[in-house]
Amino acid sequence: MSESIPRQDGAVILVGVDFGLPHFDSELEELGLLAQTAGLVPVERLVCKRKAPDAALFVGSGKADEIRELAEMHRASEVIFDQSISPAQQRNLERKLEIAVYDRTFLILEIFAQRARSHEGKLQVELARLQYLSTRLVRRWSHLERQTGGAGVRGGPGEKQIELDRRMISESIKRTKERLAKVQKQRGTQRRQRERRETFNISLVGYTNAGKSSIFNALVKARAFAADQLFATLDTTTRHLYLGDAKRQASISDTVGFIRDLPHGLVDAFKATLQEAVDADLLLHVVDASNPHHPEQMAEVQRVLQEIGAGDVPQLLVFNKLDALESAQQPLQMQDEMEVDGVRIPRIFVSAHSGAGLPALRAELASRSGVVTEAMPLDTGAELHDAAD
Repeated sequence: MSESIPRQDGAVILVGVDFGLPHFDSELEELGLLAQTAGLVPVERLVCKRKAPDAALFVGSGKADEIRELAEMHRASEVIFDQSISPAQQRNLERKLEIAVYDRTFLILEIFAQRARSHEGKLQVELARLQYLSTRLVRRWSHLERQTGGAGVRGGPGEKQIELDRRMISESIKRTKERLAKVQKQRGTQRRQRERRETFNISLVGYTNAGKSSIFNALVKARAFAADQLFATLDTTTRHLYLGDAKRQASISDTVGFIRDLPHGLVDAFKATLQEAVDADLLLHVVDASNPHHPEQMAEVQRVLQEIGAGDVPQLLVFNKLDALESAQQPLQMQDEMEVDGVRIPRIFVSAHSGAGLPALRAELASRSGVVTEAMPLDTGAELHDAAD
């Protein structure tokens, strides 16, 4: 793009390539929500079909020219692809388009960097970002020249700038892993303390924006941040949940939401946070019942749960946002069972907004924990952990 063309800060072109894979988002709806969550403004969306990615430009030279024209027309400052692109493709596209080019992985990492509040969350995001950046060094900065060694210095030419950067990032990754290991050890100590108290552990999981934090707040009268946006909550919060006059209490944890194509670096970096799901006695799999794509979202959550080793933990499906369903979509029964991957799982319909179905959910949790439910004030739940600073 010519420098004489003024660019509109935050204006982005969204690009998706249909390779014939199932569940392709032809409207780029989720990518648009991600962009808006990151504070960007989608000004144009472009979808094309290919049998395979172009090795150099991912979309091919003709489509790249079209993207460039759209960027000039809308004065866009960035282009974001719905799929992951290689460092070489990113470099080649930026040279051809003359504006910044990013992919879905980078966008998710940016959102996590903006939203992380706790010390642990920030470390986890930093590690994932460093690992992502390390893969971009080999080709993205290949234009940097070799530095010459000083006069009289033995050993010939000095290191390439890219080698210096790679070593610096490698050292940063090592330091971040060490700091994160200390935080994980502290979390492990807290978890063992709960185990010694024979606490029934419940973990909320689900696709991002399904309403996990709203369910969490409704159950324990907490003040965890909840909003109608993607990744509103990143840091795990655990609280006591009193279910009647039981001799043992439950603890309930709100975890980060899942999303399609969640970067593997984030899955690895968030092992400590997601460990709450692995160690849980029961998973509350929260589903946005009003979202027409909820079957695909459920499948993605199940895939990630298998990946982190929580696939065999008992589940209770909580179909949230009952109040957002049309009258024709309202369930015939508020409680039933649903088959997921060949297994029948109990399901409860609720609305965290109106409170419908929540008494039945509390009763089911009490039954699962082996206690008799009674009405008790829920605002006495003492906070166990809100990600140490």
